[in-house]
Amino acid sequence: MTEVALLPDPATPLEFETAEAAFADILDGRVPEEAIIRFITDLTLREETATEIAAAARALRERMIEVKAPAGAIDVCGTGGDGAHSLNISTAVAIVVAAAGVPVAKHGNRAASSKAGAADTLEALGLNLDRAAATAEESLEELGLAFLFAQTHHPALGKLAPVRKAIGRRTIFNIVGPLCNPGRVTRQLMGVARTDYLGTVARALDLLGTESAMIVAGDEGLDELSIAGGSRIIRLGAIGDREEHVVPGDVGVEPHPLTAIRGGDSAYNAAALARLLQGEAGPYRDAVLLNASAALIVAGRTTDWQEGADIAGEAIDDGSAERLLQRWIAF
Repeated sequence: MTEVALLPDPATPLEFETAEAAFADILDGRVPEEAIIRFITDLTLREETATEIAAAARALRERMIEVKAPAGAIDVCGTGGDGAHSLNISTAVAIVVAAAGVPVAKHGNRAASSKAGAADTLEALGLNLDRAAATAEESLEELGLAFLFAQTHHPALGKLAPVRKAIGRRTIFNIVGPLCNPGRVTRQLMGVARTDYLGTVARALDLLGTESAMIVAGDEGLDELSIAGGSRIIRLGAIGDREEHVVPGDVGVEPHPLTAIRGGDSAYNAAALARLLQGEAGPYRDAVLLNASAALIVAGRTTDWQEGADIAGEAIDDGSAERLLQRWIAF
């Protein structure tokens, strides 16, 4: 019989070791659901600290199913929950950046608050998710691209689905998931749907030993760089520790209203992504160039926003990105 563990009182911030032990007990099934719900809800209402987020991520990383990623691999992933229901920006960015020569271990899941998450759209494009999971290390090595399906690599989180459903709101797990790439990448472009949480997430990533990262949020509360207006950014590590504010013009593209990149179901989003990779111009392309430029800066491929957009645009226009997608589907 599994021993029942007691969780600490979250009324005041928890030390790293205390928080990590608490999340280890939660993830290992030693805590009753009612106690987990109270603990996580109290943390959310108080607002989690960077230390608590990093500790929870450390506990989850210890329990994830890992894959070996090439040196210099990056992830592009957001927390979701921004309510914008946009086309799949980070999924498209992953393909374009990989086509530009940067290995991308794309971490993602099915839709939670939107109609089509990364997994849904990739599946609609023809990617076999089971085969992609089974061949992730090989596709990373040979193609420079893999999709690391959260459901496959984080079984401990899957067991908490009833708890998260019962809570019915954003919790620490929405933030922790993107911090736990199964390839243990140390370079990351991470979107956060709350501009006031950027500093907290940045400190958590720093505690986890991130080599290079941008934590970004559109001024409208988007979990990506906004094509509609400005975006707040915190840089970490090799690309410099500083804050900045970026607008579409910084990468040489025009701003567009968010309605111009509103998505639909997986078939709709997949068709839009396919047209993008075939060279279709417009708001979707511009949003992808903006975010791809950030990813290329994180990867160390460039230090200049405009150059990053140019590199991404060339990967689309010369057909590299579309060919990579087709090779990936057939892999």
